[in-house]
Amino acid sequence: MAKGRKSIPSVFDIWYLIFGIRCLIFGVLTLFFMKIDIITIFPEMLDGFLGHSMMKRAAEAGHVEFNSIQLRDFATDKHRKTDDRPFGGGPGMLMKPEPMFKAVESVRTASSRVLLMCPQGIPFKQARAQELSTEEHLIFICGHYEGIDERIRQELVDEDISIGDYVLTNGVLSAAVVIDSIVRLLPDVLGGEGATDSESFSVSLLEGPQYTRPANFQGLDTPSVLLSGDHAAIAAWRREQAEKWTADRRPDLTIFPEV
Repeated sequence: MAKGRKSIPSVFDIWYLIFGIRCLIFGVLTLFFMKIDIITIFPEMLDGFLGHSMMKRAAEAGHVEFNSIQLRDFATDKHRKTDDRPFGGGPGMLMKPEPMFKAVESVRTASSRVLLMCPQGIPFKQARAQELSTEEHLIFICGHYEGIDERIRQELVDEDISIGDYVLTNGVLSAAVVIDSIVRLLPDVLGGEGATDSESFSVSLLEGPQYTRPANFQGLDTPSVLLSGDHAAIAAWRREQAEKWTADRRPDLTIFPEV
């Protein structure tokens, strides 16, 4: 080759360069990864929830991995029984400890946090969703029937969670609510930093009224301030409406944060 002559990169050189850049970008975007295991006797109930919309997109983008675990696979008898009558009598059936211990221990690691969905749990709030969104691995225990053997709570559970003062048929439904509220807070799941900052409960306020096109619908007008283009005035109006809605609808939240 003559002195000073520059070599021309081949097609393969360019391809490998592009491939390396894409791998680097993908690695940065998926730097935070969460694994979620759900232990239940009705894993089919999760198929629609996890296979559509935001949950599906979050999994496909590599932000989260979902794993539905059939508790009956860990039963110790030929009938795959996971429940039994409570000692001392009483209505209903209780989840047996043996299958649940085996199921949790099959996936638990040093970074796992085990959550039990039950009516006796701590009320679930947005602040807790934000805290749990920083965990690496969450294991959800979904109770069924009358409840669980207390030894499951004593030895396996890091915290028990309730989504409200009412009773559901099983814990899968409440687990889905908590999972949704956590996954949407993972980095980049909703499309960028700040996407959830102004939502209800994120700053101890309900989110105020919102409007979209058309500006006038059946004689009902959009507030003129929202059409003004004055961003400071719009922000002030939204803050005022959020405080008003919170005071009217959730007075228990009316310790307004500073902005």
